[in-house]
Amino acid sequence: MKRFLTAVTAIFLTITGVNAMHMEDVIYLDLKDGRVVIELLPEIAPNHVARVKELTRQGFYDGVKFHRVIEGFMAQTGCPHGTGTGGSGQHLDAEFNDTPHVRGIVSMARAADINSADSQFFIVFADANFLDGQYTAFGHVVSGMEFVDMIKMGDPNNNGAVGNPDTIIRMQVAADAN
Repeated sequence: MKRFLTAVTAIFLTITGVNAMHMEDVIYLDLKDGRVVIELLPEIAPNHVARVKELTRQGFYDGVKFHRVIEGFMAQTGCPHGTGTGGSGQHLDAEFNDTPHVRGIVSMARAADINSADSQFFIVFADANFLDGQYTAFGHVVSGMEFVDMIKMGDPNNNGAVGNPDTIIRMQVAADAN
């Protein structure tokens, strides 16, 4: 069954324009409800893409919680503590670009310092143009956004903090997927 699903995903990616030559720049994000396929954008954020792929290959994201999820805005993950207070320990210089923060964009979270992005990222639920030029967009969801929509929402009175949050089941670079 797993081989069948991988083959079906590869066919889908080919049909939608993400061909096998680019599988190195595709991430499979497995959630409780299904697989999200993210096309990475190394041409606009090469260092962020390289770091996310490096962390993915290390298994860093497997089991990590969606600690902050705000309905109609975004779902954030990538903190190894599950609280939004941690990272991998390697900050990245900002690679702000012209990609608009619209539904399905994947962008790096950061602190007040524009060069503080690390391992945390978010997926945008709806257009959020106020983020444009302030956060590094590095990918976009090409399939499975309906599964992102099913991530457990956080408390709107507590900045989207999630009690008993959903997790990333597994995250893989598509070229490495088995």
